[in-house]
Amino acid sequence: MSSDANAGVLSGFLDYLRIEKGLARLSIDAYTTDIVQFRVFLEKRKRVLLTARRSDVREFLQQLFSNRVDGRSVGRKLSALRHLYRYLLLDKKIEHDPTLNIESPRQWKVLPKSLARDEIDATLAAPLTAAKTERKNAAALASRDRAMLELLYAGALRVSELATATLEDLKLDAGYMLVRGKGDKERIVPLGKPAQDALSKYLAEGRPMLAQRAGKNGVNALHARTPFLFIARGGRKLTRQRIWQMVGAASAASGRHASPHMLRHSCATHMVENGADLRTVQTILGHADISTTQVYTHLALDRLRSVYQKHHPRARKTHG
Repeated sequence: MSSDANAGVLSGFLDYLRIEKGLARLSIDAYTTDIVQFRVFLEKRKRVLLTARRSDVREFLQQLFSNRVDGRSVGRKLSALRHLYRYLLLDKKIEHDPTLNIESPRQWKVLPKSLARDEIDATLAAPLTAAKTERKNAAALASRDRAMLELLYAGALRVSELATATLEDLKLDAGYMLVRGKGDKERIVPLGKPAQDALSKYLAEGRPMLAQRAGKNGVNALHARTPFLFIARGGRKLTRQRIWQMVGAASAASGRHASPHMLRHSCATHMVENGADLRTVQTILGHADISTTQVYTHLALDRLRSVYQKHHPRARKTHG
């Protein structure tokens, strides 16, 4: 089957809309635009309208959301596809409707963006380059930034959770951290060795330097004790805006502009890709409802499919 088959299907459907349904030209033009867009999507996958699968429809709609197409427009495109496949089903050109049981786009959540593994590595390493500058307290700031980046990725923290974290929350010897999330709910987040090492270095070398402030006659004096884990120069409280700026600057090394939330999503994405169950991911992210975590379900299904295709003898080749 080729693009000629697509053209024939579309032509027949438009005739049906014009002659049998009696739709106006503008309505038919809107149907044409939506279905042609789906046709182009399918042709890139070496598929045609008559052989589209439910997964094709879902991934087409997800791509629209990723490209910031609003929900109303996505809903209209899904409606156009529903009309097309009902027509094809009634005309006995297909046996299964690929739009069947696809929920309304209003119920969809936009898939969070995440960084690839090499992009994460480049972002986490960026403060080490900054430490080599001659800027005052460069090494201290670099150790703080590296510790924050490791913690955002290791523990999937929200930026507000990072900004308000206290020294008492960190249980470094035990390898975990107490995080206070939305609604003042607490959760325990385990920390891997890279995060533990970065935090140890920051607490031993970076934080004491940042806690100092200029006293009388220019002599450094310790700032009044602050409970916060991460601080700005002079022991001041670190703002959420500054954390956003730091992550954005560090991610430039990867070639992409990232936010703290992208590091959080990267943690969840990489865990699911490596086989973590959604309940565990839900606990680490601090989601009150598993339905919020289920936005990552497609990652688990993609992994399941790739493992199946790699290892199942009937999935790798066609048997006669």
